[in-house]
Amino acid sequence: MISTLAISGYRSLRDIRIGLDKLNVVTGANGSGKSSLYRALRLLADIAQGRIIQSLAIEGGLPSTLWAGPEEFSQGMKEGRQPIQGVLRRSPISLKLGFSGEQYGYAIDLGLPPPVPASAFSGDPEIKIENLWIGTVLRKTNLFAERVGPSVRVRNEKGKWKQVFENLAGFDSMLTHCSDPRDAPELLTLRERMRGWRFYDHFRTDGDAPARRRQIGTYTPVLSSDGADFPAAVQTILEIGDEEGFAEAVSDAFPGSKVSVSFADGYFEVVMSQHGLLRPLRTSELSDGTLRYLLLITALLSPRPPEIMILNEPEASLHPDLLSPLARLIARASRRSQTIVVSHADNLVLDLTGEAAKQIILRKRLGETVIEDEEELTAWQWPAR
Repeated sequence: MISTLAISGYRSLRDIRIGLDKLNVVTGANGSGKSSLYRALRLLADIAQGRIIQSLAIEGGLPSTLWAGPEEFSQGMKEGRQPIQGVLRRSPISLKLGFSGEQYGYAIDLGLPPPVPASAFSGDPEIKIENLWIGTVLRKTNLFAERVGPSVRVRNEKGKWKQVFENLAGFDSMLTHCSDPRDAPELLTLRERMRGWRFYDHFRTDGDAPARRRQIGTYTPVLSSDGADFPAAVQTILEIGDEEGFAEAVSDAFPGSKVSVSFADGYFEVVMSQHGLLRPLRTSELSDGTLRYLLLITALLSPRPPEIMILNEPEASLHPDLLSPLARLIARASRRSQTIVVSHADNLVLDLTGEAAKQIILRKRLGETVIEDEEELTAWQWPAR
């Protein structure tokens, strides 16, 4: 489980450290930084997939994703006695992402490449530093793998440093290129665990959505992010997953209703029987809200639960009456997976807090995202360039 999430230099997240529990709900006013926090988590997961540079490019490149304010705020700026203005930069331009828990900690520092030699790709960010350590806080004694520029070294079983790479490209992470099961099993383990993080963000429910069509079905223990394999994922839960829990979740949200899967010639289709109707409704007949909720049930009751599940505004298109059942569903899923919910629905936040979720309230101060009513986590330590 991640106990600390740290982000520095990314959009409005100038320098933020967040303590996490098993179930967490992130909330705040529009523009407070919720979407930036969600995207930062996606960037962390993209490192293990080998696409961090491409993901930053899609967002407009490193310059457009960096913190746009001054490097530091003087006391006079904070108190309004001085105008907000740039100060003499003391640190290199960087975007830092990191996390830690009882087992592992990881941090990455991305910056601008040197101006020479000239290249058409000179706008790409470059990985400057990566650290992997054992435990919650980075120290010299628990550092296991270290990347400085193109050089990567790891500790062997005797605690001695071993050079494993000398010319790693600036766009490649040591997680993807140095994860050797013999020399660096910890790197391999962390990479695979990060690849298992699961994100769900606004399932498509329009008339042409894949979830509304019959699909060829195979065992599907994990619902795809777009819901395209929805029928097969439901049938997998009914056969090898928590069939009873699935039925209870449907009944909790839609009393008297049942969901099943019809299949013929290898094609699967979800159907929903509702009290009072003489025939079950096909997926194409369901309302957007009903279909979205069924997709959420299928995602959260996966027979292969992830270590970490991140939901971005799961309340979208849902009727207010569904928010309490959704909170109970999320709380149930959090018993198997650490769960982070980003939401601005007050009723869902209140219900999740009642389900023992840690509430993380974001707000803006001088354009910077800060956490309301939480003491600063002083235990975090960024690796030095």
